[in-house]
Amino acid sequence: MADSYVGPARSTQAKFRDTRALTSMQNPFAALGLVPALSDLGYETPTPIQTAVIPAILEGRDVRASARTGSGKTLAFVLPTLQRLAAREENRRNRPLHALVLVPTRELAAQIAEVFESCARQLTRAPKVVVAVGGVSINPQMLDLRGGADIVVATPGRLLELVEKNALHIDAVETLVLDEADHLLSLGFRDELDRIFALIDRRQRLLFSATFPPAVDALVDQVLLDPVTVDVDEEVPLAERSIVQRAIAVDEARRTMLLQHLLATEKWSRVLVFVASRYATRHIVDKLTRRNVSAVALHGEMSQGARTQALAAFKAGRVQVLVATDIGARGLDIPLLPAVVSYDLPRSATDHVHRIGRTGRAGETGAAICFVTADTEAHLRLIEKRNGFTLEREHIAGFEPTITEPTRPATDPAGGIKGRRKSKKDKLREAAAAAVKVR
Repeated sequence: MADSYVGPARSTQAKFRDTRALTSMQNPFAALGLVPALSDLGYETPTPIQTAVIPAILEGRDVRASARTGSGKTLAFVLPTLQRLAAREENRRNRPLHALVLVPTRELAAQIAEVFESCARQLTRAPKVVVAVGGVSINPQMLDLRGGADIVVATPGRLLELVEKNALHIDAVETLVLDEADHLLSLGFRDELDRIFALIDRRQRLLFSATFPPAVDALVDQVLLDPVTVDVDEEVPLAERSIVQRAIAVDEARRTMLLQHLLATEKWSRVLVFVASRYATRHIVDKLTRRNVSAVALHGEMSQGARTQALAAFKAGRVQVLVATDIGARGLDIPLLPAVVSYDLPRSATDHVHRIGRTGRAGETGAAICFVTADTEAHLRLIEKRNGFTLEREHIAGFEPTITEPTRPATDPAGGIKGRRKSKKDKLREAAAAAVKVR
C-alpha cells in the first residue's frame, strides 16, 4: 500500500526510513539527507512539500505530490535528482540520460532547466542539461544532445521527434518527472505520454502538480508503483490562502476600460492578464498600447523567440502588462507579481487555481481579480462551487453593469466557456487519440 502525507501539520508522520527531517535547526536541508553542496544553497527552511518528498526521492520511491503553486515543488525534485545523479558512477565516453522531466509548455521547460543549472553550480561536476521543446528548429537540440546529456527537460511532442531521429535514447533513464502532471495526463497529451512510457524501462517516476482532478487521479495507479502520496495544503481552502480574490461585475464591452482604471488606481507595478484566445491577447495589447500602457502578448502561436522576449520583458519590469492565454497559467515563476486578472474566466475550475497561483508565491501576498459579466456569472458560480469559496460581486463606480441578463447560451455542462477555440495542437492530439480508439 502506498505511503501518504496530507498537510504540513502531519509532516513527521510520513513513513520514510530517514526520519531526520526536523532534527537539525542549523541546516534543515541537510537533515533531509542532502549533501552539503546541495543543502547549503542559501535556502533557509524547507517548505512542507520539500520536507515530505526529498527523503522519498532520495530513496528511489515513486512520488505523487500535490501542493499549491509557489510552494517549492520544483526544488523538491531538482535537489534530490541532482544528488542521485552526482552519486552515479560516471561513464565519460557515453553519458547515459539520468533524468527526464516532461512539461506542457516551453516556458516551463526553460525555467526548470535554469533551476537545475543554478543548483548544480556547487557540484564537483556540473551536469549537462538540455532543453528540448517544439516551436523552434530541432537541429540545435540534436547538436546539444551529441555525446549524451545528464538531464533533459522536454515537451512530449519534441521528445518523441528526437527519439524517432535517434538523437536521444530514453530507455534506461533513471528518473522520470512529470511536472504539471494533471495537464500532461489529460486527453491532449495522453497519447504522447503512452508512447513515452512504452519506451522507458520501469524506473523511478515522480508526478507533481498543484491539482489532481479525480479523473486524472484515477490514472495515477497506472503510472506509479507503490508511490508515496503527498497532499500539502489540501485542507487549506483557496479563500484562506495568501491571495486576495475579487470578482468585479462589468459589462463585457467595458472590460478594457475597467482594466485601465485598475492599473491607474491600484498602482500595480506589473499585472498578468488572462484571456481566452490569441486574438484577444493581440486585441487587448493594441488597446492598452494606444492608451500609453506598456503591454505585450503571450500565446501559443507566437514563435519561441517572441515568447521568450515577451516573458523576459515582463519579468524585468520593462512592460507593465502581460496579456496571456492559459499557457501562462502553468508553472511560471514570476517573482513579486502583485496581481493577476482574469479578463476572460478560465475554462475550468482547475485552470482558475493555476491562474491565481502566479501571484502570492513563496509567502508573498497577491491579488486575483475576475471580471464577471452577465454571460459569465453562471460559470463563475461553478468555479466557486468546485473550489469551495464564494466571492462578493463588486461594483466599481463608473463601471456598474447595465446588462444583467445573459445574452448568449450558458456555459457547457462540463464547465467550459462555450465557444472557446481550441489550438491546432489540441485538435491534432484529440484526432490522434480518437483514431487510436477506433483501431
